[in-house]
Amino acid sequence: MKWQNWAGTVTAAPSRWYRPASVTEISGAVKAAASAGLTARAVGSGHSFTAVAATSGVAMDLSGWTGIVAADTTTGLVTVRSGTTIRALNAALDGLGLAMANLGDIDAQTIAGALSTGTHGTGSRLGGLATQAEAMELVLADGSVVSCSAAERPELFAAARVGLGALGVISAVTLRCVPAFTLAADERPMPLDEVLARFGEFAGENDHFEFYWFPYGRNALVKRNNRVPGGPVPRPMPAWRRFWEFEVMENAAFGALCRAGRAMPRLIGPLNRFSSAALSRRSYSDVSHRVFVTPRRVRFVESEYAVPRESVLDVLAELRRAVPRLADPVMFPVEVRVAAADDIWLSTAYGRDTAYIAIHQYAGLPYQGYFDAFESAAAAVGGRPHWGKLHSLDAARLRARYPRFDDFLRVRRETDPEGRFTNPYLDRVLGPP
Repeated sequence: MKWQNWAGTVTAAPSRWYRPASVTEISGAVKAAASAGLTARAVGSGHSFTAVAATSGVAMDLSGWTGIVAADTTTGLVTVRSGTTIRALNAALDGLGLAMANLGDIDAQTIAGALSTGTHGTGSRLGGLATQAEAMELVLADGSVVSCSAAERPELFAAARVGLGALGVISAVTLRCVPAFTLAADERPMPLDEVLARFGEFAGENDHFEFYWFPYGRNALVKRNNRVPGGPVPRPMPAWRRFWEFEVMENAAFGALCRAGRAMPRLIGPLNRFSSAALSRRSYSDVSHRVFVTPRRVRFVESEYAVPRESVLDVLAELRRAVPRLADPVMFPVEVRVAAADDIWLSTAYGRDTAYIAIHQYAGLPYQGYFDAFESAAAAVGGRPHWGKLHSLDAARLRARYPRFDDFLRVRRETDPEGRFTNPYLDRVLGPP
């Protein structure tokens, strides 16, 4: 059986498939791979654009290993099985009166996959999802089951929170959750030049700030989401408006424009400007995960770089200069977010307050020239690529951008001396085991 990721950028043909439903079965699958001399990878929901989960050896589908194991509503500590999707986790936490402190805008990923690749949301005082992990349980290359946290095996914990699946198979994660909260959402079009001029203000004064810019348009869509104190009853968008905004306009209608642009590339510029001009204003409040998460049904490819926050305007300026010179026009918007510095060894925000710039292209349209120009601009300021999104960097270039890169490799050698969990992508970005 072949495996393919969501974007269709990666396919693989594992020689064996396992669908473990317990830690014992995960361990057994790892031992079976070792006995057969095969590599092994856990596959999640396939939402990485890179080949981080691909394998020709043993593939472990963890979709049968889901659910909350334990929850303490007083401390907010929740232990969840690794194959649980963020969508299912959000629903379960809601029932407990809890929530994740911060989320990205896609909830289809498994919690283990999201942590392992450095998935993040936005908020200048908040870190990525991995900063919400308090402890982890992993199955190592010899089939042993170990736990790690800041107090127990702290170096393994520092490496494994964003571990690319290179250290072992995550079987469970303990998360530090917060009491459920309401977000007031304000989304409105604004001239891009004004957004850039006020970037520091917007990032600093809002709990969660991001913006989307259509490369040929003058407007950006600015999203400012702020926590509402006191837990008032949410005032969500009416069901008809939510359907119209998210399903009709952002998916069906935008998908139709993308298909038209793919069929007639000369229309992409005008269609992009039209999309920018058609942005609408909306304000509402809802439980946090219903504001954080947006349905994404239009397929695309993506590259994202984390840059020092003080450098974000320089990179965007270079991107604005590069886009008109491209041989192939760009259909999709650019997304810009922020995050606080953290101490996780392979986190893209390690040691520095960060801005994230994500560029996209509609599936089936040429993108390499665009992505190369962006990568060059990000490299000039020491940008770090998202581990699950397209980039060309290898271990030699990544080592210079991560102060604890060699420490990670040392832990990798200790936990997986035979390279049981490697694959060609990891060989490129980390070096052969």
